[in-house]
Amino acid sequence: MLKLEQVSKTFYPGTPNARLALDRLNLHILPGDFVSIIGANGAGKSTLFNAICGSFYLDEGWVVLDNRDVTMLPEYKRARQIGRLFQDPMRGTAPDMSIEENLALAAGLGGWMSHVTSADRRSFRDRLALLNMGLEDRMSQPVGLLSGGQRQALTLLMATYQTPKLLLLDEHTAALDPGTAEKVLALTETIVREHQLTCLMITHNMQSALDLGNRTLMMDQGRVIYDVRGEERARLTVHDLTEKFHEKSGRELNNDRMLLGVS
Repeated sequence: MLKLEQVSKTFYPGTPNARLALDRLNLHILPGDFVSIIGANGAGKSTLFNAICGSFYLDEGWVVLDNRDVTMLPEYKRARQIGRLFQDPMRGTAPDMSIEENLALAAGLGGWMSHVTSADRRSFRDRLALLNMGLEDRMSQPVGLLSGGQRQALTLLMATYQTPKLLLLDEHTAALDPGTAEKVLALTETIVREHQLTCLMITHNMQSALDLGNRTLMMDQGRVIYDVRGEERARLTVHDLTEKFHEKSGRELNNDRMLLGVS
C-alpha cells in the first residue's frame, strides 16, 4: 500500500548546519495497517511524514502509494489521497468559518461558497454526533471558538470525511489535556477501524504505541531500528521498549515524555 525505498534527506547540505534527517530508510506498510511510531526528538518521525506528503524533494529513494510512484508528485496532489493531523489543534481547520462551512470544504462542496442542501446538513449532524461533543447543535458557530479537543476531533472528522488512502497522525493528542487526549485517541481508533483506514500515528506515549493499532515502529537517527507486530508486540511492556532502544541504538533513551508516558 505504501512503500518507501532507500529514502534519504539532508537539510542544509554542505553547510556547518547540515543535518541528516532520513538515512536510506525503508518502510513497507500493508493495507489496513495501523502503525504507531515512536522515537526521541530528532529521530526523523515528522520528516518521514513530510517525505510521504511530498513537502520536499528527496535526495535519494522513492515513495510508492497505492502502487503509484508519487516521488515527484507535488504535495497538493498527494493531499487528495492523504489525510493528516498535526500536534497543533489550530491547524487543519478554518477558524473564521463555521463548523458547517468547514465540513462542506471537507465534503468537497466548496465551503461557504457552496450550496449546502438539507441532506448535506443532516449528514453533517449525524457525523458530528458520533464525536459525542455536542457539536451537532453548534454548526453555525465559528471553529475558532471551539476548545482544542473539539477542534482536533473536528479535524479528524474532516480528514476522513472522504476516505483517504492514508491517514497520518503527527502527535495529534500531544497538545491536549490527558482526559481529552484519551477521548480523541478512542475516537481515532473507532474511525480508523470503521473506515478500515491505513494509518500511521506518531506518539511520544509508549503505552499508546503498544495499545493502539497492530504494529509499532521505533525510529532513531533517520532510520527504522525496530518493527514489531503480532504476538511479540502483544507481550511487550514500556520497559521492554526502552531496552529495545538501547539494544538497537547502542544508547540509553533520554526522553522524559516517552519514559513517563505523557501524551
